[in-house]
Parts: sequence; C-alpha cells; structure tokens
Amino acid sequence: MEIGGHDVSRDLSAYSLAHRAGDVPQMVIELSPRSTATGVFEGLAHVVIGDPPDPGSAAAAFLSAISPAELEKAALDRHDLMDGRPHELTRAMLALLREWALGQWGEPEPEDGQ
Repeated sequence: MEIGGHDVSRDLSAYSLAHRAGDVPQMVIELSPRSTATGVFEGLAHVVIGDPPDPGSAAAAFLSAISPAELEKAALDRHDLMDGRPHELTRAMLALLREWALGQWGEPEPEDGQ
C-alpha cells in the first residue's frame, strides 16, 4: 500500500473494502497511531480503486432495445416537440430518448422549458 509514493503497508491498523454493483470499489484505510509515516498521512483515508464505469455499454443496450418505428411514431405524435425549427424531428427523437432513459413514459414534458 502506497500513499503519495510512500510505502505504508507496515503502518496500517485497519482497512475495509466495499463494492456495490455499478460503482467502483472503495477502500478505507487507517494508519496505526505508531505509524512511521508521520507527515505522509494522518487519520483516515478514503481511496477509490479503479475508474468509474463507462456508461457506453449501458447506453448501447438501451438504444438497442428501441424500435425505430416506435421512436419515429412517438416523435411525430409529440406536437409539443415539433416547432418548425431546423432538425425538429431529430430534436424530438433525442428528447424522447432522454425521457425514456429516465423512465418517463407518461405525459410529455416541454423541451427547454417551452
């Protein structure tokens, strides 16, 4: 175990490791009061191990489950999203995908507070 490039493995008095599905593993370490790592670290450390999960695979799975025909029909049926501005169909589809990703299947919500 290193902190700031200093080996503190002999100075550990306690540690705990936790991992929840979808989150990065986390380890909490505590150095002994008799630690020789004085000035390197004092007290309790919260160390995150690894990188945050990449949302790409979840987004790909979500988009793979969308029927193109249903998306197009839902977008064309959403008159609140069709305003005559450029790319209105694409904007309507993206707004629907955002809503669906958040589980909002009910009443339409105006885009950009309109």
